[in-house]
Amino acid sequence: MGAKNHAVIMPDANKEQSLNALVGAGFGAAGQRCMATSVAVLVGEARNWVPDIVAKAKSLKVNGGTEAGTDLGPVVSRQAKTRIEGLIEQGAKEGATLALDGRGLKVPGYEDGNFIGPTVLADVKPEMECYKQEIFGPVLCVMSAATLDEAIDIVNRNPMGNGTGIFTQSGAAARKFQNEIDVG
Repeated sequence: MGAKNHAVIMPDANKEQSLNALVGAGFGAAGQRCMATSVAVLVGEARNWVPDIVAKAKSLKVNGGTEAGTDLGPVVSRQAKTRIEGLIEQGAKEGATLALDGRGLKVPGYEDGNFIGPTVLADVKPEMECYKQEIFGPVLCVMSAATLDEAIDIVNRNPMGNGTGIFTQSGAAARKFQNEIDVG
């Protein structure tokens, strides 16, 4: 099991609440927690929400972990930073769209810190290293699915995942997800 947790976002979900939760779950603690959401599967028309995800991620403040108002602190080590940045680069080389690039971030007063800003890789495919590997950093991989069945299949085919979630206002979709998902 690795921390490759998926969030399935249905087009009927409350957009504002879903995006706030997704950004918090994906980038909080600089993505360095076992229950971080590192993959968003946008279903149907929700695939058009990528610019909104990026806008919310851009509003997060990166700073020293003990500074007031900080949303994201540094990653745990220089080696972790190098590894995360390498997976971002690899994802872009493999065809993911780098919708928001958090690399190269310098935080005043912490110029030598291990900072990576929120990063959004869109158009991610299952064969990409950024999807196959546990990134454990502030990187959200965004995939799309035409239907809930396809989204469930994407989640179930990934060998990692401590947990998963669905954002929907449909009780039927939530029950289907709960009954058919194979994670954790």
